[in-house]
Amino acid sequence: MLFRSSFLLFLSGMAQKKPASGSVEKLKLQALDDLKRAYPAYQDLALQIWGYAEVGYKEVKSSAALRQTLQQNGFQVEEGVAAIPTAFVGTYGSGKPVIAILAEYDALPGLAQQAIPEKAPIADKAAGHGCGHHLFGTASIAAAIELKKLVEQKQLTGTIKVFGCPAEEGGSGKVYMVREGLFKEVDVALHWHPGSENEVTLTSALANTSAKFRRSEEHTSELQSHH
Repeated sequence: MLFRSSFLLFLSGMAQKKPASGSVEKLKLQALDDLKRAYPAYQDLALQIWGYAEVGYKEVKSSAALRQTLQQNGFQVEEGVAAIPTAFVGTYGSGKPVIAILAEYDALPGLAQQAIPEKAPIADKAAGHGCGHHLFGTASIAAAIELKKLVEQKQLTGTIKVFGCPAEEGGSGKVYMVREGLFKEVDVALHWHPGSENEVTLTSALANTSAKFRRSEEHTSELQSHH
């Protein structure tokens, strides 16, 4: 369901040609049928990334798995963009519009969890996918691949770019990618996230700056002496 919902969102951003082959609804149904058939493969990919559970800027296996899937489906993939080893851009098509699809795949420290609906930490693992990024990256490339097929069939026109964005959880990976100018030619960037409901939100979000504070042993001793 997540893969299907993300595809419908991204389809709305592409420019449809007007051939005799049918309407947008027909294209949606065609792509959704393809996604249904490909579901087991995407499920396996998502579970692989769930198992890797790599934290920000260390998503080596997760990034490689997503890149390989894109390459196998006809995308030109540039890895290590913005001097970040786990960042990448996959491209298919040409001309306008240039539609960016964002993919994330980083895990969070301290959230290693078995793949069951009850809390069941994994003692020997350091991180886990508490925000569903194993689904996020996988469904984003699944949607891109379906759009690529429609461009290939000349049902849609434009350029699809999948941006592999590392370290979303507090690492600001996208900031360095923007600074490098990777989004300069993009007409619109589409983003989705796992949630309890299927919905489109148009709200804005403010930037977040995080900080960590550590109390030194010397300062701790001073506090204890005052008490």
